[in-house]
Amino acid sequence: MSLPRLLSQLTSAFPIWVVVLCAWALIQPSAFTWFAPWITPGLAIIMLGMGVTLTWEDFKAVRTMPKPVAIGFVGQYTIMPLLGWSLGVAFNLPTEYAVGLVLVACCPGGTASNVVTFIARADVCLSVVMTACSTLAAIAMTPLLTAALVGERVPVDAFGLFKSTVQVVLIPVALGVVLNRFFPRAVKRVLPVAPLVSVIVIALICACIIGLRVDEVKASAGKLIVAVALLHVGGFALGYTLSRLLKLPSKRARTVSIEVGMQNSGLGVVLANKHFVNPATGVALAAVPCAISAVMHSIIGSICAGYWRWRNEQSR
Repeated sequence: MSLPRLLSQLTSAFPIWVVVLCAWALIQPSAFTWFAPWITPGLAIIMLGMGVTLTWEDFKAVRTMPKPVAIGFVGQYTIMPLLGWSLGVAFNLPTEYAVGLVLVACCPGGTASNVVTFIARADVCLSVVMTACSTLAAIAMTPLLTAALVGERVPVDAFGLFKSTVQVVLIPVALGVVLNRFFPRAVKRVLPVAPLVSVIVIALICACIIGLRVDEVKASAGKLIVAVALLHVGGFALGYTLSRLLKLPSKRARTVSIEVGMQNSGLGVVLANKHFVNPATGVALAAVPCAISAVMHSIIGSICAGYWRWRNEQSR
């Protein structure tokens, strides 16, 4: 087997990486808690990895596919935040968990969505453009929506969220785009391993948060897990339904569904750890729904991708 093919297969197995490492963290938390100081730098590496895959032409591509990009953008920043808020109320979640659920719902599309789109045989180019657009918009949308939806329950430093998002999203992505533009040969050498590195770092971030909050995760194994699962199931289903109602072809509707249903849970973890620490306990329980979200959307996304891939093969 060639090295590129091996790297591709290891990257495509990202749901397995996340599930296995998080399950391991529940059994042996100390195997992953060492990664705690590296969570924020790790997310920056993921964003840098995303940036080096982008070119100015990718952003210009928005003009060639405005309708699906607009549908995905609106779905990302209306369907998910409202679902997150509604589920927190419906399940009567404790304040910190409800805040975490809203926070991850207000995050942009996850970088892993590009991998799932590839597996599903959907529109990878559209997926990359949509992820880039929602990620850059998160600089303003994530803090504003989070403050609007949970500001009455807990103090929300919207400007602090904004600064953190700029630091861990905008700067690394912009740096990646610049590197790709001016040092294409160097970028070409590292590009084959960048997706796998991102997948491993995502899995380590989630396993670390699970390990740090293992007692709380076990205690909340009922309502919280169901609420997070419904958040992502709702995102996938409503994203696809909205796209089809607005006459998008099936391939692009699947892409929008994946983009809406999958969140940048790592960003949610970083923001929760920095801005939603309980002053009485010194613990950021709001990070727990974000970590569970990474596992849940990986599982749901891989199931959808497998089904759509099978449908494609059956229709040939």
